[in-house]
Parts: sequence; C-alpha cells; structure tokens
Amino acid sequence: MSGRHRNHGRISGAALAGAAALVLVVAGAWFGYQRLAQPACSGQLTLKVAATPEVAPAVQAVADQWSKDGAAVEGVCVGVQVDAAQPVDVAAAVAGQHNVSLPGVGQASGADVPPDVWIPDSSTWLLRLQSVASGFEPTNRASIARSPVVVAMPEPVAAKVGWPGKQLTWTSLLNQVTSGAGLRTGIVEPTRDAAGLSGLLSLGQAANSSADAQKSGTKAMRALATGRSQLRDDLLARFPRSAEPAAIAASLSAASLSEEDVIAYNAKKPPIRLAAIYPEPAPLSLDYPYAVMPAIQAAQGKAAQGLFKVLGTDSFRSRLGAQGLRAPDGTFTPGFAAPQGAPSPAGTNPAASAPTSGGTAAAGLDPVVVDRMLSSWSISTQPGRLLSVIDVSGSMKADVPGTSLNREQVTVQTAARGLALFDDTWEVGLWTFSTKLVGKQPWRQVVGIGPLSAQRDVLQQGLASIQPSSGDTGLYDTTLAAYKTVQEGWQPGRVNSVVLFTDGKNENPGGITQSRLLAELKRIRDPERPIQLIMIGIGDEVNQAELASIVKVSGGLSFVTKDPSKIGDIFLKAVAARPPSTR
Repeated sequence: MSGRHRNHGRISGAALAGAAALVLVVAGAWFGYQRLAQPACSGQLTLKVAATPEVAPAVQAVADQWSKDGAAVEGVCVGVQVDAAQPVDVAAAVAGQHNVSLPGVGQASGADVPPDVWIPDSSTWLLRLQSVASGFEPTNRASIARSPVVVAMPEPVAAKVGWPGKQLTWTSLLNQVTSGAGLRTGIVEPTRDAAGLSGLLSLGQAANSSADAQKSGTKAMRALATGRSQLRDDLLARFPRSAEPAAIAASLSAASLSEEDVIAYNAKKPPIRLAAIYPEPAPLSLDYPYAVMPAIQAAQGKAAQGLFKVLGTDSFRSRLGAQGLRAPDGTFTPGFAAPQGAPSPAGTNPAASAPTSGGTAAAGLDPVVVDRMLSSWSISTQPGRLLSVIDVSGSMKADVPGTSLNREQVTVQTAARGLALFDDTWEVGLWTFSTKLVGKQPWRQVVGIGPLSAQRDVLQQGLASIQPSSGDTGLYDTTLAAYKTVQEGWQPGRVNSVVLFTDGKNENPGGITQSRLLAELKRIRDPERPIQLIMIGIGDEVNQAELASIVKVSGGLSFVTKDPSKIGDIFLKAVAARPPSTR
C-alpha cells in the first residue's frame, strides 16, 4: 500500500510539472501569436477617399478590415476615411481648385477640399474635368464596380412596350418620346447626373441616325426637359404612388437611371415596381473608376495603391451585391438581386463616338461628343436672350480649305444651326458689321432682338441675305454698341449675351480706340445685370490678345480657331456658358 502511495505521489508531481511546463509553452506561444497578430506599425496615416454614396459602404467596410489587419506604409499605420459624396459636389471642388467651372455644376463651397482618392459613379466626370482643367490627370482610374444604365418604367407601362420579352431600342424609344404618344419622360439634369448624361447621349446617337438629325434631337431634348429634375430622389418620387390606372397614367412613365437605382427603389416595396429596360445599343454604364488625384502626397499614394488591391478581392465584390452593384466586368456578384430580364454580363460596351472627333477616353467616349451634347442640351432647354453679330468685312470672302465655302458662308451656317436649337422662349437679334455700313457707322441691324415665336422666319431670311462687303473691321465700335443694346433690354432669369464672330482685328479709322472701349465697358458693366460677351475669332488674322482683353473687362469668353470648320462646336459651347449669377 505504502509503495503504491509513493508511486502515485511521484506520478502526480511529474504530471503537475509537465502541466506547468505546458502552460508556459502555450502562454509563450499565445504571447508570440499576439505580437505577430498586432499591426507591426505605429502612428497614423490617413487616406481620404470620396466615394459616390451607393458604393461608399462597401469601400468603408473593406477599408476598415484592411486597417485592422495591419495596413501600413513604411511602418506607419494606415487609416482610411471614406466620405459618401455626390459626384457633382466633388467635381465642383476639383473644378474650383483648378479655377475652372463645369457647365451646370456650379461653384463649390469654400469648405470643399478634393480627396486623395475619388470614386465617382462614372468616368464621364473625369473626362469632363480634363476637358476644361489642364493639369488634372488622375491616375489608376480602373473600374471597381459597375451598374448598367437602363430605362426605368413602371411595370404596367413597360408591359405595354413588350417587356420583358421584347427588346427595346433607342430608336424606338426616340420615336415614342418625339411623337407625343403619351409617354411621360423624365431625366435627372444631365449636367449633374451621369446616368442622365448616358441616356441623353444614347438618345442623341439615335437622333443622329434619323433623316433630320438636328430637328429630331432637339425635339427629344425639349420633351425630356419638361420632366427633368435637379435631384434623383425628386425624379423617383414622380413614379406612380398608387396602383390606380389614373395614377399610373398621370405619373412619370420612363426615365434614364442606373440599374442600382431600380434595385434600391424596388427594395422599398413601392405600390408599383419599376422594370429595368436594357435598350440596344447599350448605353455607357456607370463604371465607378478608382481615381488617384494628381496632388496626392507620396505616402498617401502608396496607401492608395494598397487600398485598390483590397478593392479587387472577393471580399469586396461580395459586398457589392448587397449594394445592388455588379463586378467591374458587368457580371453578377454574390447576393445581387438582378431585375427581371437583366443580362449578365451587362454595361461593358463602349459608347460610340463621332468618327471625326479628337482623342478618346472613358471607355472610348469622345470628350467632344460630351461637350457638344451638354451644350446642345443647355441651349435647347434654358431660355436666353442673344444678339448675334457677324463680321462681313472683305476678308470673310476667304475660302475655307477642304470645303467649297468661304468664311462668311461657314459662319452663317453655324448661326443658322444654332438658331434651330433655340426654342420659342428665346429672344434673338442679328447684326452685321464691317466699316461704313450705315453712313460712318460700322454695324447694321438686320433684325432687332425679339421673341423667336414671332420672328424665327425673319431671322432665317436675314441670315440667308448676309454677304461679305469690301470694307474693313470696325470691331471696337460694334462691340460697345452691341453690349449697350443687350444691356438696355436686360432681362432677369435669362442669359443675356452678345455673340460676335470676326476674322480680323480692329481696323476702323476714326473709330474709338482700344483703351476707350475698355474704359467704357469697365464703366458700364453691372455685376447685378451680367452680359455674357462671347467673341469667336476665325482664321490667322485675328488678334487673340485683343479679344481676350475685351472679355476680361466686360465679362465673357473668347475663342480663336484657325479652322473655321470648328466654330460650330465653339458656338455651342460658348452660348451654353452661363455667368455665375444665372446658374
């Protein structure tokens, strides 16, 4: 017995010793694991990211996990601050930083500071900013998510056009929009919304294929403008709030929105669900580019590279589905609630661009096409008051290379196309100028400023009658007289403007001097009643500095091109420009 007890005591002591050793080993291993698991970094480096609201929650979630897992740059811990920011607000801040403005966007508040990384909903924002801001060259720009642009319709309305079995085309949609077939269309202001811009570009492409492209496109824009909204939520609120047939008939029946908009809307269980129509050819999708901003610091730049890698993981893509978003290649993500009839992949086709345009960007989209469409939209849908002043000096007889036209004919054609864009709410007048057109006076009134509803035909006849003279260029006297004329009849709520075309510098013996012109413009300029003076110079003889000095004092814009064939786009962009007080 006593031996057995002694052996038992020896075994118990060994067991206890072994257990203690095991505890020490486990504790040491745990301590070592904890040291390895803790971020091997110190301090804090903050990466500021501005992301469009629908993708911001997914970006923040994976960024937080990345930070917890030890994200670091050269031993400094990285924290990511993700702000849900509307793209139009960030665009305004970026434009302000570069001392430029985007049409329809307006000015940023003084507190808005561009982020280190910007994830807007569409590359078109980057494209538009690059077209006006030299030096704005964000890097990376790869897509992190995608949402096709669709035509959203209440399901009963969609069923009448053949959904879900029939494929809708933009051409058929254009016909319904312009035929007065009872389709109540709407759009979020395309200068402020990428999905609205995408739909407008697709309708414009369809109009370009019609027999009378300009007439068809202008009619479509005016139809859309009657149902436009400045905010997406306001537009969505105009879809049917009741299943009653009368309510459906009186409500919004079609609008260009993103697939994500439709998914989010239907998730709230409205009385009438929206159908997502995927018309052909596919419009430019929302591609959510990851734009690393040009002024980013080196350390933040490295952090931005690290975050981008995280946003390419399955963990991030699995979160996109919950936000109603697709993977960058347009395929479904885990948990994605696809609308009925939704194709996969979708939204990856590049937009068509004009064959004669310049460089391309944003998945093949031409910046000239975007500028032209937005300018046409602004002119077609916003009231204005304009005096068009056309140079008829002898040099306007010069031939335009590559055409059978002279400078005068190209200029008149440009003015005539612009006239066709203006609706009857506009007031327009027409002058010509050279030297000694009316006695010693260098300008002649062809048609006084008046409503187009009453004098469109008269203006067209006036334009058709214009011929170049043998005189010189009474630029200074004419500019001052035109400015005063528009100022005298100034009207609130409109862009009051002078658009002057010339191919030469001032040559008018006995007329006012440049210093006298600038002094007079400075004296009579009234910030409370702005006049947009737009001077468009054509050819090699124009004095660019002369035009720039005039608009600097008066307020306005000057453009000079050696290629007269480009004045059409210049004219659209110039007339669409709005002084700050009229935005």
